[in-house]
Amino acid sequence: MNAADLRLPVDVPSTALFTDRYELTMLQAALRSGTADRRSVFEVFTRRLPEGRRYGVVGGTGRVLDAVENFRFDGGVLDFLAAQKIVDEPTLAWLAGYRFRGDILGYPEGEVYFPGSPILRVEGTFAEAVLLETVILSILNHDSAVAAAASRMAVAAGGRPLIEMGARRTHELAAVAAARAAYVGGFASTSDLAAGFRYSIPTVGTSAHAFTLLHDSERDAFTAQVDSLGGGTTLLVDTYDVAEAVRTAVEIAGPELGAVRIDSGDLLLLAHRVRQQLDDLGATKTKIVVTSDLDEYAIASLAAAPVDAYGVGTQLVTGSGHPTCSMVYKLVARADEAGPDAPLRPVAKKSMGGKASVGGRKWAARRPDAAGVAEAEVVGTGPVPPELADRQLLVELVRGGEVVAREPLDAARDRHAAARAALPLSATQLSRGEPVLPTEYL
Repeated sequence: MNAADLRLPVDVPSTALFTDRYELTMLQAALRSGTADRRSVFEVFTRRLPEGRRYGVVGGTGRVLDAVENFRFDGGVLDFLAAQKIVDEPTLAWLAGYRFRGDILGYPEGEVYFPGSPILRVEGTFAEAVLLETVILSILNHDSAVAAAASRMAVAAGGRPLIEMGARRTHELAAVAAARAAYVGGFASTSDLAAGFRYSIPTVGTSAHAFTLLHDSERDAFTAQVDSLGGGTTLLVDTYDVAEAVRTAVEIAGPELGAVRIDSGDLLLLAHRVRQQLDDLGATKTKIVVTSDLDEYAIASLAAAPVDAYGVGTQLVTGSGHPTCSMVYKLVARADEAGPDAPLRPVAKKSMGGKASVGGRKWAARRPDAAGVAEAEVVGTGPVPPELADRQLLVELVRGGEVVAREPLDAARDRHAAARAALPLSATQLSRGEPVLPTEYL
């Protein structure tokens, strides 16, 4: 079976209950008032980036498409809604035939974004579009947070491979999504087999301290692992004494030992000592992998160390201090009557405390400077200026309810690398700062 055909890695009738109750109560009221069929445009955006971040990364678009396709109110779901008296009988009858038949445009997965960027635009009737709010935000907020953290870590790693190891630090299903988002952001592999199975992400892993402690000696543990997995395996060398473990590892596996892993202690100091010891023992090609609560700052601090790869867990799957992107899903335009050709008029929330929104159905483009480096995120509601016509960022994802933009995960990963490379160099600074591009409204 093709992993892409598995869709959601959870046995539920549909994604329709991955939502908030008020989506359905709004639907019921709109059906009763006669406004449910009004043509509407919702947009996903964030008013600000997490503190100190210079850019955001769009993650989870492919999962959104899966969720929209699987948003169905089957018999079991309808029975639950009826038993709980969440909506009335006319609304239940409407939900029984629900299919999203509208259009979705958005920034392609892996693209970068800034405050005000219309990351996703959902167009259809109010009734069909409003129901998707929660599941879309749930996916984009989580996956984009992890992808942004992964991107910063990839920058800090300077081309050295990164291994996603966070499955034990988050919900079991969130772990799969996090591994996927990390791969988009630049990680090379994951320890999570569910992510490898579903998304074809390369998986890695050899042994933990428990395996060493199981055996009567470290030598016995290393011998058992090498006998089973071969000399190219990675041996964990910090259970007891690191120097003695490295010496034993090379004696057992020979100079062709694949790698050693250090999971505790002063990683900078130990990496230098282990490298020198490996070289002295003739294991000049043996790599050094470091783990132990790394984040982008810890990775950057090891830039001068002889480290070949990093394993990252907790900080990655929690967005490195920012587990959400604070994206919102707002109605920005609607018609005064039903019908696909009914003219739209902009609507916007006016609010105190910085929560106002900008009305109108938007386009977005990224303007380059004379050297081809991005200098501004341009967002508008009117005609697109001719000079920006071929710089537009939104692409068609769903047309008439049918997904039209499925792509391999590697395409999103490559897109992100290219998008990040096109930003000003200051985008890669880990120090706190404002968004690297200003958002201009036309």
